[in-house]
Amino acid sequence: MMTLFTFDRAPEFAHGFVRDIRIRWALEEAALPYVVESVSFAPRSHLAQQPFGQVPFFRDGDVELFESGAILLHLGELSERLLPRAAPARAQAISWLFAAFNSVEMETLPWVYFHFNRVQNEPGWLAALEQRRDRRLDSMEAVLAGRQWLGADFSIADIAMSDVLRLVGHLGGLADYPACRDYVTRASARPAFIKAYQDQLAHFARNAG
Repeated sequence: MMTLFTFDRAPEFAHGFVRDIRIRWALEEAALPYVVESVSFAPRSHLAQQPFGQVPFFRDGDVELFESGAILLHLGELSERLLPRAAPARAQAISWLFAAFNSVEMETLPWVYFHFNRVQNEPGWLAALEQRRDRRLDSMEAVLAGRQWLGADFSIADIAMSDVLRLVGHLGGLADYPACRDYVTRASARPAFIKAYQDQLAHFARNAG
């Protein structure tokens, strides 16, 4: 039986919008059997399952996942109702899955955050953003301390995460996060990254002007 984990409670303004709804929806669409279990909203006691203290996280036998996008992709592999099997349609669905989180949510979430917290017109808006940034970096520092890669071996997860952190570091945001800095340095030293970086610079240099 698959198990969906969510908070035991949430602020009233978030009811109907907590991200476990994405997983509930997919499970219902695919008619997959599941149960729901609760974890404490505060204090966060599930960092071993979700390193940022968020929900949802998910268990399917001995497979455990966090992040709603990863869970949706896993469920898509289980049901053609969620993810087409034909290559062209499958590619489109996966592209739009990533677009929802990376291109649309990334740009709209700060506005939503400020709307819900009623600080969009306050002078401390930059400090609020920095606080949210540092909360994520604190989590990543703890995850990366004493660890070479996010998993046992280098993977596409490290390509994505190290590139996100590389930009933060480029803007000075990793000054207090040595494990994150070392992780970015390791990733950026890989021959494939060096070639990709040099090729990109050369590409834009050729097309300059």
